[in-house]
Amino acid sequence: MWERTKHTTNLISICVFLCFLLGNPCLCIGGDTLSRGQSLSGTQTLISKDGIFELGFFTPGSSSSQNTYLGIWYKDFPERTTVWVANRETPLRQDSTLEIAQNGNLVLMSHDSDAVWSTNLISTLPDTVEAVLLDSGNLILRDGPSPSTVFWQSFDHPTDTWLPGASLGFDKITGRAQRLVSWKNADDPSPGMFSVEMSQDQVFQFFLRWNMSTTYWRSGAWNGIVFGSVPEISYLTSFSFVSSERSTYYNYTVLNRAVLSMFVINALGEFEQRTSLRSHHSWSPTYVLPKNQSDIFAFCGAFGVFAGSTSNPCTCLHGFTQTRPNDWSAGCSRTTLVQCGNSNSTQGEKYGFMEVPDTTLPANPTAHPARNSRGCELACRQSCSCTAYAFNGSGCSVWEGDLFDTRNVSSNQDNKQRLYIKLANSDLPVDKGKWKKMLVVIVAVLVSSFVIVSGGFLGCFYTRRTKQKEVKKESGEDLLSFDFNSSVQPNDNGTVLRHRNHADFDLPMFSYASVCAATDNFSPENKLGEGGFGPVYKGKLLNGQEIALKRLSKKSGQGVEEFRNEILLIAKLQHRNLVRLLGCCIDPDESILIYEYMPNKSLDFFLFGSDKEVILDWTTRARIVEGIAQGLLYLHEYSRVRIIHRDLKASNILLDEEMNPKISDFGLARIFGGNDSRTYTKRIVGTFGYMAPEYALQGLFSIQSDVFSFGVLVLEIVSGKRNTGFYLTDTLNLLGHAWELWVSGRGAELVDPAVGCSPASAALRYINVGLLCVQENPNDRPNMSSVISMLSSELSTPLPAPKQPAFSTTTAVSSASVVNISAGKYSVNGLTVSALQPR
Repeated sequence: MWERTKHTTNLISICVFLCFLLGNPCLCIGGDTLSRGQSLSGTQTLISKDGIFELGFFTPGSSSSQNTYLGIWYKDFPERTTVWVANRETPLRQDSTLEIAQNGNLVLMSHDSDAVWSTNLISTLPDTVEAVLLDSGNLILRDGPSPSTVFWQSFDHPTDTWLPGASLGFDKITGRAQRLVSWKNADDPSPGMFSVEMSQDQVFQFFLRWNMSTTYWRSGAWNGIVFGSVPEISYLTSFSFVSSERSTYYNYTVLNRAVLSMFVINALGEFEQRTSLRSHHSWSPTYVLPKNQSDIFAFCGAFGVFAGSTSNPCTCLHGFTQTRPNDWSAGCSRTTLVQCGNSNSTQGEKYGFMEVPDTTLPANPTAHPARNSRGCELACRQSCSCTAYAFNGSGCSVWEGDLFDTRNVSSNQDNKQRLYIKLANSDLPVDKGKWKKMLVVIVAVLVSSFVIVSGGFLGCFYTRRTKQKEVKKESGEDLLSFDFNSSVQPNDNGTVLRHRNHADFDLPMFSYASVCAATDNFSPENKLGEGGFGPVYKGKLLNGQEIALKRLSKKSGQGVEEFRNEILLIAKLQHRNLVRLLGCCIDPDESILIYEYMPNKSLDFFLFGSDKEVILDWTTRARIVEGIAQGLLYLHEYSRVRIIHRDLKASNILLDEEMNPKISDFGLARIFGGNDSRTYTKRIVGTFGYMAPEYALQGLFSIQSDVFSFGVLVLEIVSGKRNTGFYLTDTLNLLGHAWELWVSGRGAELVDPAVGCSPASAALRYINVGLLCVQENPNDRPNMSSVISMLSSELSTPLPAPKQPAFSTTTAVSSASVVNISAGKYSVNGLTVSALQPR
């Protein structure tokens, strides 16, 4: 025994000697482990066992300050994705080291041997303690001989990122809450203004907060499966809720092992879920919360104004400029400093007050007992820290320090409160009072001249006005009296049916007045429904023909680009299974599309929860499937340009009086030129449940993306069930349910009982085709010509065996949850997501 111990001691001594001989003892560090006597410095890193995560020193973003931080990031991603920072509040310079101290704590030492960061465990740990970086991204301090004994872990101290397997909640004993806190900006990981944490009431929902105080978004109550405000959060992940005597928390897992996922609170105050295929090393935003930037408190920072523009949502108040270019988290700063009160200090200028028009009042005012506007202004003058005041006729409000959450509002809004901000004299608008007398003299001189020439001006104005009316009259056809059956012929004036300023549309342009008349001024009785584009109305012409009008809503997530896209695409398409676009109306304040009227509404009206579902017998459903396939084949192969729809779903399949299907809504469609077959986009748009995995996760779309959506539609039509209506079952969605029945030889059980007597072999063939279309690998999916061949071939012809569909992993509610779940339906089938980014 003595000899063995002596031999081991000699080996250790030799190893240590060799390390020092090489000039760097840190070269002896294992791949994922830091032991006593070892240190980490410079460019050295720890790498998790399977090479997923890496720990080391880094300089964030494009920072030129050379501040160094210890962090954990995803390995091998071209753009560094940092998920945890140890010393985010205490940046380091060079020559820093990470080591295990004598008491067993993990310590980050500066170049002058000061402890900058530590795990701060009170009790002394054994000599066998070691630090290990796990494949989950968790850095742990554990006992080497007993790996299950963990003394400390980074998952208990998150920064801005929530990784799968980590907990987010609070300690019931100490009251300490785990929270995610944003970076200050892309170059500075120090704590920013935005955070995510769990409420400590009985609702147990998540809050997004500004400055740890102002809540601007809530997830809604947890019902054991989904959060009330964001049911789509369970599309790719499975959440678990755990509550014990000591702690309450949530954690989550990713349903597809081939997918990486994380939640991040960014410096703008947005809570994002980002996903990536393990093999692609490129992140895509699955969704962003809140959905509208206008809902984020103080989105534009101090003295910033939310303007609402997509390209440039923020501006600065008059007299202020942006503190840091392209970074609104720092807000705006004064152009010129102001003197404090009535002091004669040489710092800053004397000041006055300027009214800020068309804005809301900033957040967090302080009430003052002043009884009039003058008294309110004096109250602000008497305080050096006062920056603005407002008097609404019954009360005075003043603001101390920075102004936050100011927003632009419509200039015609009634009962607006007037805000006055304190500005240096040089930043105040020019005082018009001293020019008043001069203006009176100028007007007196000019008035006589005006009388002389006014007759000439009025004549010119009248002539020009008359011409404008004539042009305006010619710019739009009369919808009420228009005959669409002869719309390809010139009209009575010999004018080709296209607008002179929109010749590329090749469509009749109708006047807004005639559109209003056809819909009885957009009467609520004529409203057919509402989609992502806006409301849809029924109209009627003088000859009795009925039409449908889709009106762009000002609140719509879609806009002019989608409107123009649909006109350019669908106007060039002619197929019996595509909805026919009859014309449009483009007014300065209105954008309206006019379609042929579909009396039987959309397919989802009959499939899901309708009392008319018995109308869809097997023959009708088969005809609908084949019609959709023919329409897609035309788009992909036989139209003038190759078109990918990108939003194929049951609500976008319209049915005519004979229940023939017609594909509609081309606002999100894309054109492919030449032999192009696929491309990437940073703007993920579409509907949960219908998006192909390569598109939802990576932004890669092709004709195979539409094939996937078609496969989902086939299974929905056969089963009469929504793809996303399986929250209270052991399967994630309809795809998983269909796959389980198929592989167990019970495929016929998927057929909707409402179809009555259906040919079993034909139904199984349709299910087989649907499963072939929803396979995870796009290369495994058939093209639409093959699909039509398989649907119309003899029933005796064998079809290929499908592989397991995408997003079909089974899921179940954790037994550890203390929440009692009552039966109900939860569906995100109708949710359309649009992560807007510049192209």
